[in-house]
Amino acid sequence: MSLRAWFRPGLLGLHAFAAVALVACVVMGLWQLGIYDSRQEHERADSQTVPRVALDGLWGADDPFESRLNQRPVTIEGEFAPADEQMWVAGKVQGGRTGVWLLSPVIVDDAAIAVVRGWAPAATEFPEVPAGDVTIEAVLQAGEGGGAPFDPTTREIGAVRIPALTNELPYDLYSGFAISTTADVAGGLALAEPPAKDVPWTTGLRNLAYALQWWVFGAFALFMWWRMTTESVAAAKPKVA
Repeated sequence: MSLRAWFRPGLLGLHAFAAVALVACVVMGLWQLGIYDSRQEHERADSQTVPRVALDGLWGADDPFESRLNQRPVTIEGEFAPADEQMWVAGKVQGGRTGVWLLSPVIVDDAAIAVVRGWAPAATEFPEVPAGDVTIEAVLQAGEGGGAPFDPTTREIGAVRIPALTNELPYDLYSGFAISTTADVAGGLALAEPPAKDVPWTTGLRNLAYALQWWVFGAFALFMWWRMTTESVAAAKPKVA
């Protein structure tokens, strides 16, 4: 089957139509995929524009950590526990480097909330805690799971596991923790970066489905072009007597 047979005048219109249809389907699919990505980004951005409120009145020490509290910006008013009650949380990646969080209990009324003061590339001596009453701007986080158990010798733990912290600290602990965004209480450490909010992949699912649909149309158009072209070329081929 010669190449000339594929490009005879009778098939040029079919080739042009197939090319236009394929490009259109690819472009429309990419457009819908872009809308899907935008909706995901908007969902993340919406979680970061929630007004900051006082911890007191929003969440109590005896209340469970609800989804509405995750990534919620708050203001914490309290007093740091003694410096020797701090601990390091291992395995925290920031700026492409693995380091540790400095975790400190902050006493709020008759309870305490674990607050991440900052990030360091490695565990060192504990920095002093600010004296007296403090006001901390922070972002709430759900307690973590897994990780190595608490080592009382190095005061290091593998994750911010609230049940494990309850066994090591003499306080009624909140069921979640907070990551400080206030440099004044970081003790010379870099501020820890709060994890990005997980957005369900189903957000904008309709647009993702539309993108896949357009690409299926494109694949079908390509198949029909190939079939119609091969049949036309085969029909035009001289028959051997």
